[in-house]
Amino acid sequence: MIKQIAFAAAAVLITASPFAIAAETSSTVGMRHPITGADLNALTDARVGMIKAALQLTPEQEKYWPAVEEAIRARAKNRQARLERVAELRDSSSPTEVLREQNAVEHMQRRAEALSQRAADLKKEADAWEPLYKTLSQDQKKRMAFVTVVAMRGMRDTIERRIESGDDDD
Repeated sequence: MIKQIAFAAAAVLITASPFAIAAETSSTVGMRHPITGADLNALTDARVGMIKAALQLTPEQEKYWPAVEEAIRARAKNRQARLERVAELRDSSSPTEVLREQNAVEHMQRRAEALSQRAADLKKEADAWEPLYKTLSQDQKKRMAFVTVVAMRGMRDTIERRIESGDDDD
């Protein structure tokens, strides 16, 4: 069973690593190879597959899975829309122009709206997970925690690489 979890985690990390490298490269080399919607969809598919494989749901638990998957995908779709809006703003003008023309109050309102949307998405996902989580065995909960740690570690490493590459540019 541990081998299956390790295999699933390795498969996701191998699948996701080119996207992480592409994201890092695109942010440091003038966006020559930006991450596309298809790339983000592939990452979401990999995430959903990894979680489901790690949990090894029973037939009784399977009935709760569609709501969880739908919530994960909806949250990812909204995240993608936010990233696209940020990219549009970044592409439309230089950072200096944006800062000069920015209304601080409007910026705070847009930020509050974005945070509210993220909170609502997370709440929907938590609500979808709740019935399934209640049925998970201790072993399944441990595997879920393992998958979460692996995913968070991957995100942390990507962020650290981006920060380090940004420091090199200064």
